[in-house]
Amino acid sequence: MANANNLHIVSHPLVAAKLSALRQTVTNHKDFREGIYDLSYILGVEASRDIPVTEFRGTSPIADFTGSKITESIALLPILRAGLPMSDALLRLFPEAKCFHLGLFREKVSLQPVEYYSKLPTTPDVDRVFLLDPLIATGGTICAALQMIVDWGFPISRVKLLVILASRDGLDIVLKQFPELEIWVAAVDPVLTPQGIISPGLGDAGDRLNNTSQH
Repeated sequence: MANANNLHIVSHPLVAAKLSALRQTVTNHKDFREGIYDLSYILGVEASRDIPVTEFRGTSPIADFTGSKITESIALLPILRAGLPMSDALLRLFPEAKCFHLGLFREKVSLQPVEYYSKLPTTPDVDRVFLLDPLIATGGTICAALQMIVDWGFPISRVKLLVILASRDGLDIVLKQFPELEIWVAAVDPVLTPQGIISPGLGDAGDRLNNTSQH
């Protein structure tokens, strides 16, 4: 796999159990949404291990202490619509973060990404971007989103991509095109069907999150 050093697969019993619940057909949309939220929170904690901090002097009820605080300006960039619950989880970690949005969908015949919405400020004014999408299937949507970030003028080396589930082929495509990208993912599935669906996968994340039917 291209530049596997930038790929981080979060191995943890809680992650495995929660992902297994998401895969189940019988899991309802409420539990599915909560599972996406929980896994996103864990991914956010793991992916922020290297966030820089500055020290400050504080006073507890007992004594003075040396504390730390995050000083980076952070932006959350969910891909609509399935990325929204992920941004809710990350806002728990970074309540001061800015939240931008990208609207992309995959055309069902060509499997090519189609942009329909972008809410990026004129000038990048943040230090770090967390790009959020539950799935990497073919990799086309993520690559399109990353190209939008490049065109915006923000370096990919300052982007962390958080994903619940990815296909091996999709990850390879993303890392080949953007080798400096850092990816955090809960699991990788080996099979991508000719229809561009991850197998065994967990189905259409947007439909399962929003209790809508696939068309």
